[in-house]
Amino acid sequence: MATLKLISSRLKSVSNIQKITKSMKMVSAAKFARAERELEGARPHGKGTQIFFERAQVSKSKEQTSTAAEKLVIAISSDRGLCGAVHTQISKAIKNELGTSPGKTKIVCIGDKMRALMQFAYKQNVILSANDIGRLPPNFLDASKTAMAILDLKLSFEEGKIYFNKFHNIASYKVSHIPLYTEAEIFSAPNAVAYDSLESDVLDSFLEFSFVSLLYYSLKENSCSEQASRMTAMDNATKNAGDMISKLRLTYNRTRQSVITKELIEIISGASALK
Repeated sequence: MATLKLISSRLKSVSNIQKITKSMKMVSAAKFARAERELEGARPHGKGTQIFFERAQVSKSKEQTSTAAEKLVIAISSDRGLCGAVHTQISKAIKNELGTSPGKTKIVCIGDKMRALMQFAYKQNVILSANDIGRLPPNFLDASKTAMAILDLKLSFEEGKIYFNKFHNIASYKVSHIPLYTEAEIFSAPNAVAYDSLESDVLDSFLEFSFVSLLYYSLKENSCSEQASRMTAMDNATKNAGDMISKLRLTYNRTRQSVITKELIEIISGASALK
């Protein structure tokens, strides 16, 4: 049976943990409220670009094969943990698509958590990783710097995707991905000429801006999902700590009562022996 000192120490430790998780929940709630507001302003960037590709009827080439094609995968997470399965769900989705033979796939990791997960499974395929993501709310400048770092690599790929967590509500988010199109695919789109001339300079500028817009939108969606998940995780941790504190207090009281009863028995037995 545990001693009173050990139970008291455990009770104090769990109480301190409960205070920390409760504080983290309050901080995450404030950050989530801000992230949700900023997401509303970021969604037109991503939705507008996707609608353009849809109405221009930009699509993947039919002769492209998924096994032999060169692929680019951009996995978005952050540097921070304690937020449930936000990071691991993206990792699982990528692993389900690539399997054990990633082939010519090039992986760009945004966030230290994703870098650690991807390097464990596809170390040879990770070509770029970005950190200091998640400490502050992502902005358009962060997306621009990240996009330029990727574009400076001058990668050639036939199929590209951005993986992120899409926010639905405070209790729900889902792993989603956005396709990335090449210059040739936009040139061959049936309705692309209905918007503007397809000069190379115009198209290059548009591709860069659309890439930054999609990256910015994905970062905002993932950030909002992360804060909501962390708030839920810290709320559950606070409740679990409360349940553990109740059990420890009950154990402490029972142990204390047992010790007092034992001491009383010893006193009474000693007094009876002296008679």
